[in-house]
Amino acid sequence: MTAAAVAAALFMGGCASTGAPVDVNGADVATRTLENGDTFEEYRVAGQLRMVKITPLRGAPYYLYDRDGDGALDRDDADKVPQTYWKLFSW
Repeated sequence: MTAAAVAAALFMGGCASTGAPVDVNGADVATRTLENGDTFEEYRVAGQLRMVKITPLRGAPYYLYDRDGDGALDRDDADKVPQTYWKLFSW
């Protein structure tokens, strides 16, 4: 294996998703199914919303986070749309 191949393998390993960027250990999870069949999971720590996981009926799950702990989901300042995250790798 060449040095370039080893470097590429290490880089790709570092890009892999390792878990939620917020601490949801010990979180209370409330799950409900929406009218369109999507599953909506709220993760609350000490009563404060920290993460939302949405699993569409068809498609990959995606996540919304509150990284700064202010009780509101993170938004993009430019257009006030919640920042959406997908899990790209898992092993």
